[in-house]
Amino acid sequence: MDENRVTLTPLEADDRERFIRDNQRAFRFGAAEEFGPRDDHFGEDGEIISRGTIERCIDGGEAYRIRLDGEVAGGLVVKYDPETRRGELELLFVDPAAHSRGIGQAAWRAVERTYPETRVWETCTPYFEKRNIHFYINRCGFHAVEFFCAAHRGPETPELDAGEDEGPDEMFRFEKVMG
Repeated sequence: MDENRVTLTPLEADDRERFIRDNQRAFRFGAAEEFGPRDDHFGEDGEIISRGTIERCIDGGEAYRIRLDGEVAGGLVVKYDPETRRGELELLFVDPAAHSRGIGQAAWRAVERTYPETRVWETCTPYFEKRNIHFYINRCGFHAVEFFCAAHRGPETPELDAGEDEGPDEMFRFEKVMG
């Protein structure tokens, strides 16, 4: 993939609803691919990631549309702390119809170019997302550093404390230390 074909553009207010729907569709695709279309990993509303979680990510970070040749191909949200020089990839999704074309990897490289001062990047993904695990480790250079499960709950999250079912209890946390 010619990385110049993939660009990031800030999320526009009038695209917010489509961004949320596209993100949920991409996450549903991953879960359905692993478990089938009717599975208990989906929340009550049939979503693997809730609208509330996506909205909190957008509102608390920098949201971008991933574009291939100018056309929407996905999206992502990052948080960056200039004091600690740590970044967090909150969300990254590519339209399932465009998978396996190098778009996600090119988008990730664009993030790294956009935030060159970052020392460490962090992200999480559900344990069943083999595609994501492969992507983060083998394509983007992250390392698995923690596994959240019943025996290791990790940090408390307000959305879970409020009783919101946020999909799987088992998640991998990844870090990428920049050179």
